[in-house]
Amino acid sequence: MRSNWQILVVDDEEVMCESLAAWLREDGYSVDTAASGRQAVDQSKTNEYAIYFIDLKMPGGMDGIETMIEIRKLRPEASIIIITAYATVDTAIAAMKEGAQEYIVKPCNPAEISLLVGRIIKVKNLQRENLILRKKLNRQYHYRDIISKNAKMRELLDLVSQISNLRSTVLIRGESGTGKELIARAIHFSGDRASKPFVAVSCAALAETLLESELFGYEKGAFTGANSQRKGKFELADSGTIFLDEIGDISPKLQADLLRVLQERSFYRLGGNDEIHVDARVIAATHRNLQQAVLDGEFREDLYYRLNVIEIRIPPLRSRREDVPLLANHFVERLSHELNKNVAGVSEPALGLLMDYDWPGNVRELENAVERAIVTSKDRYLTEEDFRFLEANIEAHRSWVPPPNMTLQELEKEAIVAAIQRADGNIKEAAAALGIDRSTLYDKIKRYDIQR
Repeated sequence: MRSNWQILVVDDEEVMCESLAAWLREDGYSVDTAASGRQAVDQSKTNEYAIYFIDLKMPGGMDGIETMIEIRKLRPEASIIIITAYATVDTAIAAMKEGAQEYIVKPCNPAEISLLVGRIIKVKNLQRENLILRKKLNRQYHYRDIISKNAKMRELLDLVSQISNLRSTVLIRGESGTGKELIARAIHFSGDRASKPFVAVSCAALAETLLESELFGYEKGAFTGANSQRKGKFELADSGTIFLDEIGDISPKLQADLLRVLQERSFYRLGGNDEIHVDARVIAATHRNLQQAVLDGEFREDLYYRLNVIEIRIPPLRSRREDVPLLANHFVERLSHELNKNVAGVSEPALGLLMDYDWPGNVRELENAVERAIVTSKDRYLTEEDFRFLEANIEAHRSWVPPPNMTLQELEKEAIVAAIQRADGNIKEAAAALGIDRSTLYDKIKRYDIQR
């Protein structure tokens, strides 16, 4: 994916600088130029160049070695190639000692340059693919891996850093698709439990009886089909972290069982008589307003306070639109490798379209949209045309206003119908988008006589 890597050519000789840049552009690379060391350092503060070609002898108080030293402070991962017309053993040793990867002599040979850059890019692609693969396989995300420049998100990540070594229970709140599990993993893998198990459980995906055996395990013969003893998720998470996703969907009985585990740090397997003691940090997540669920009698107040020792609220993507370009380009970088597509980034007009969209499915929806655009794109950069499938939703959002004299009940019915249609009839997804429990949505569907 050569187009994903940027190159900077630094030379005070304009002809040499532009000639080298032109050769590299012919090979398909994105290339910028700088006429001095100081200009190169300034450009490096705002642009992440993968490779630098730096002339050794430059006037103006900053030569090639000094330029390289300053750039290495900003971009330690960059590959730096020193160019000079005055090749000596001393200058070569000095350049390599300060971190230069290669040392070439003027006049430069275009074929030699192509081979050199191709070799460096190949190594960088392998390194990046290995890093992406390791994270995908292990899903070990540090809080510094989370991409955002939003002020509220930066405060959130600071809190993640502060609490990572604590044992206190954490409640993560946020809409579907905001990355609640990503934050939970960042808490775990940033702290002193990072080498211990991280066990994730989706509480909404299983029926009450299955979830109970999943959490606490069972003894042989506890029920029909229990042919051997099985450890539960709490036991597997001992000394580590257990992540309980969609905690607001568990039944009253499981709420009572979970309260006991949080209070006593112990439980019994199904069909068992031996008390199991565990040291598992609990991180729970929900899209629901649990305070309202407590008031509605749907969630135990004592369990809510046990869970809500430290609360983290993840803002929806629509309230941090400045993160959309960062995330979109990050997904392009990762997915283009996974899909083996030569896509370099997102065009400015396409980014404008993405910024206008409200992203009801949040970061997950953005990732899916970028993946779909990469699959269908035929260009190096994703264009507005590649995201045309979003425009119908954008226009509907911009133009819709409630009709005159519409009652609150009629407005609620319209919102429910729209949510069900967007979710293709999936009640769980529709309820998550509306921020209510599935049972509540079923009641409203029945009340308004909505055809699914």
